[in-house]
Amino acid sequence: MFFEYPSLIFLELLLIPVIALYVWRELHTGAPSMRVASMGPWTGKGGRFKKYARHLPFIFRVITIAAIIIAIARPRSSEDFEKVNTEGIDIVLTLDVSTSMLARDFKPDRISAAKDIAIEFIAQRPSDRMGVVVFAGESFTQCPLTTDRATLINLLKEIETGLIEDGTAIGNGLATAVARLKDSPAKSRVIILLTDGVNNRGEIAPQMAAEIAKTFGIRVYTIGVGAMGMAPYPVMTPFGVDIQQVKVEIDEPLLQQIATETGGKYFRATDNTKLLEIYGEINKMEKSRTTVDSFPIYKELFMRFALIALVAFALEILFRLFVIKRIP
Repeated sequence: MFFEYPSLIFLELLLIPVIALYVWRELHTGAPSMRVASMGPWTGKGGRFKKYARHLPFIFRVITIAAIIIAIARPRSSEDFEKVNTEGIDIVLTLDVSTSMLARDFKPDRISAAKDIAIEFIAQRPSDRMGVVVFAGESFTQCPLTTDRATLINLLKEIETGLIEDGTAIGNGLATAVARLKDSPAKSRVIILLTDGVNNRGEIAPQMAAEIAKTFGIRVYTIGVGAMGMAPYPVMTPFGVDIQQVKVEIDEPLLQQIATETGGKYFRATDNTKLLEIYGEINKMEKSRTTVDSFPIYKELFMRFALIALVAFALEILFRLFVIKRIP
């Protein structure tokens, strides 16, 4: 046990002169006396008990004051300890939002499947800070690194195709994600880059962005989304939306190169189930736990001393009213 305000304990010293004064008065003040014709009425009335019991109210008062002083000094206990494991990982999800993500080889389409499965991934990692970067012909940060899961998921749900200039600027998307992570103090920093196309826009080459990520020790997992060969794609015609088969083009060698250079891994997702499995595999791979040193669990102990003070005060009142009675 220790005290949060130990200096208040010195107030207990004030009780020494109070006790000394009481003892001095008892020793130097003559006992009250009276002349009576006979001791009969007082014989066997517990005179010896009352002789000593008359000091009990003072003793209870001293106990009350002492207990109150201890209580306001805030006694605490730190005997119990606990160890906590934390992940210590910062992750940026980097999503392609070009119009090709409307292809329906995923259910209901690629962009919707990517968002839904990313939300499941986020829910499985409550201890990590996570952010979202989107890119098409250019890139921007949809959500900076945060532990606020509700805000992160809401911003992820708002992602749609057509919000920015169309195209596939993989290098820009990767560079923006690196910028969000480069100053992070986290033990592990990860980018999950998802795209369904070939780099055809942007000022930064994907290879250069990968080199920058490697320089900062950022690991990049790349995911190519799209069925093998052809995929159904909605095309607007004068008669409404028509589903046509279009060729799936993913620059797999580039995505493999980015992942290999940064210490990550490349995955190919051809449907919702496969994409879900990929996120599950990444979730298992990124489990570098760190153990926080044990720390004390504090317990407040002032209440027990407050109760002692209350009981002692009540006993003082009871003894004065019902036990110690003056002779009229």
